[in-house]
Amino acid sequence: FPFVAILILLFLPFALSDWLLIAYKNFNHNHGIITSFVKFAVLATLGELLGNRIKSGNYIHSVRAIFSIAIVWGFLGITIKLAFVIFASGTPILLEYLGVKDAVEAFRGDFSSTKLFVAFSISAAMNLVYAPVMMTLHRITDSHIGMQKGSFRTLIKPIPFSDILQKMDWNTQWNFVFKKTIMLFWIPAHTITFLLPADYQVLFAALLGIVLGVLLSVAVQAKE
Repeated sequence: FPFVAILILLFLPFALSDWLLIAYKNFNHNHGIITSFVKFAVLATLGELLGNRIKSGNYIHSVRAIFSIAIVWGFLGITIKLAFVIFASGTPILLEYLGVKDAVEAFRGDFSSTKLFVAFSISAAMNLVYAPVMMTLHRITDSHIGMQKGSFRTLIKPIPFSDILQKMDWNTQWNFVFKKTIMLFWIPAHTITFLLPADYQVLFAALLGIVLGVLLSVAVQAKE
């Protein structure tokens, strides 16, 4: 109930105020990188807190760690926005190169079977190429935050990539995070994402970031 209440409080002002909603849409359209940072810093961090609640019964293990987690998610959100732009622009062109007629035009137009196929192709390409890298990077940064016990120095201290990579549970990373969540959840979910208007795609992805935070958080202890 506290988690749902927080989500309602976040979105209720935009539902009640047309002026605020229009202002958000304009700012989001003109400053997509900034809003992507904010959306993921807030929503994906909430997802991690919910994951902690599911695992341990407590939302927060360390209050000071929330700031580091939010900053990391903010920068991951920027990479997600960049991935959206790159794959949504390039994949339809690739499909036309491979013989799918009018893929670019269909993706920009109203819903059709071709648009659905293009959206699925964009999602598949992004999740098979970009998502494993992003998920692994998130796991590395999450481990780094844990090693520093959530201290603010987490953000300035060099990350021991080699040590963390050697100690990672690659069995869970491959068999659960990559094989199951990408294939069974993220490709279908982001197919829906790319059917939405462009200005709403990152917001929907940020909401899915709540689910991502839960899945990755639970995956850490899946072996246990």
